[in-house]
Amino acid sequence: MTDEKEQGFARGLTNYGDRDFSVYLRRSFAASMGYSQDVLKKPIVGIANSFSGFNSCHRHFLELLEAVKRGVLLGGGLPVEFPTISLGEVYLSPTSLKFRNLMSMDTEEMIRAQPMDAVVLMGGCDKTVPAQLMGAASADLPAVQLVAGPMMTSRHGEERLGACTDCRRFWGKYRAGEVSDDEINHIEGRLATTSGTCAVMGTASTMACIAETLGFSLPGTAAIPAVNADRLRAGEASGLAAARMITDPIKPSQLLTEKSVENALRVLLALGGSTNAIIHLTAIAGRMGIKVSLERMNELSDTTPVLVNLKPVGSAYMEDFFFAGGMGAVLRELKPLLHLDTLSVSGETLGDRLEEDPGYVDRRIIARAEEPLEPQGGLVALFGNLAPRGAILKRSAADERLFEKEGRAVVFTSLADLAARVDDPDLDITEDNFMVLQNAGPKSASGMPEAGYLPIPRKLSSKGVKDMVRISDARMSGTAFGTIVLHVTPESSTGGVLGLVRDGDRIRLSVKEKRIELLVDEAELDRRRAEWVSENEPAEMRRGYDRLYAEQVLQADEGCDFAILQPNGRTGAEKGEDKG
Repeated sequence: MTDEKEQGFARGLTNYGDRDFSVYLRRSFAASMGYSQDVLKKPIVGIANSFSGFNSCHRHFLELLEAVKRGVLLGGGLPVEFPTISLGEVYLSPTSLKFRNLMSMDTEEMIRAQPMDAVVLMGGCDKTVPAQLMGAASADLPAVQLVAGPMMTSRHGEERLGACTDCRRFWGKYRAGEVSDDEINHIEGRLATTSGTCAVMGTASTMACIAETLGFSLPGTAAIPAVNADRLRAGEASGLAAARMITDPIKPSQLLTEKSVENALRVLLALGGSTNAIIHLTAIAGRMGIKVSLERMNELSDTTPVLVNLKPVGSAYMEDFFFAGGMGAVLRELKPLLHLDTLSVSGETLGDRLEEDPGYVDRRIIARAEEPLEPQGGLVALFGNLAPRGAILKRSAADERLFEKEGRAVVFTSLADLAARVDDPDLDITEDNFMVLQNAGPKSASGMPEAGYLPIPRKLSSKGVKDMVRISDARMSGTAFGTIVLHVTPESSTGGVLGLVRDGDRIRLSVKEKRIELLVDEAELDRRRAEWVSENEPAEMRRGYDRLYAEQVLQADEGCDFAILQPNGRTGAEKGEDKG
């Protein structure tokens, strides 16, 4: 037994001080699963399955799992499924981002601890894909990302509906009195009618496209609808690819490079993708010690056109994107701007892939680079005394009439304060004011929720106001839209300047200059700092994961990852990342 190759069930043995006994004992227990002796000698492809009754996006995973197993068997491996934490976006309190790092730790440690030679990662809902990629990057075992795929659209009268841009659009109409109680209740039951992720270019679809660009997913698989038979064939092909990587390994450290990360940024900008993706890509790259610079993102954004006509930036849906040519068509348009020597789990380079016949491309959905929807990228980072380490604006989903503007601040000190006062008829606010939300960043009690999409006060929405400048250290859903400044760093709850803003202060926004400035002199800010007290509960007063999160979570410009999960393992205190 001592000469046996360390793969399959002989890999990563439980330590009893006797290797041969460890193999003997493990196989004796594995035999209770009904495996034959020949099967017990096969290499193993683990399948990280994030199915959950609290994750409607993954409802079809039981069927998809069987396709993955079929592919692994075709490749000569033994498929072994294992569960991980699942993060259903709308089912978690206070917000799913708080548990992304926990899922990444679960994924990493189960890959490390259990005997497998490669792994297929089954995820899809917003935070599941970045969590799995973060964990896989740290474990550095050959890994294939298989995404859930988007849901199909539904109908309301003659309108197509797809979660969740349309849910926000109709909710805005409901708040403005344009939609009745009966109609909004009917729409509620029509927004999400199949399995799969949101039907628009929200966070889930953006991360699926980024996973494909990084090389973790097989070419052409990011946009396949969840209920399409091609999604099952993608599952089979992913299982086969993982099995092949047992003998010809391609590790995450070979896929995740500075060049592939820059390609992913280009794609994000061309898609008009989710603002969340900046946080997630930063965290994924950070696991390999690769820094995502917001300054560099701005340089790329100035030279990367928006090409994809999907909600919330455009008018179409993910099923249209799939049939229009998908990621292959986007990458071919961006080819002169991309690093073509990056690698995929398929074994081919990006350049090799783009030499293939592109097939049909629907130019109503995916524009030519020389005739883009917009000449510059969908996202821009803003800097200034209000956001020394940056903030993010999704300009492709904003009203450009508000891009160069100075306004009076109307401040909400917390989400509770926002909920209590935003619809107060006596609220002192006009459409020219800037709404400011404080204490909604990663270390706040709310855990950086998707609350940056502040509702337009009812007294304004009822008069037809559709957009106004909104500023916070929160996030917003990738399905949302509006002139919304997000991820202000450092956050307000740790002493960032955002926490010093008061009602009546003047703020200047300039998208052209990429600036966001609080027009208050330094002496007054120093006076406010001297009086400022954080409302965050001290970490030492917490327990369990909540305490670990409070002690270790980094700011948005570092991906909101944990300091101890960085390659060098520095703690937040050592980094001094809260000293805004």
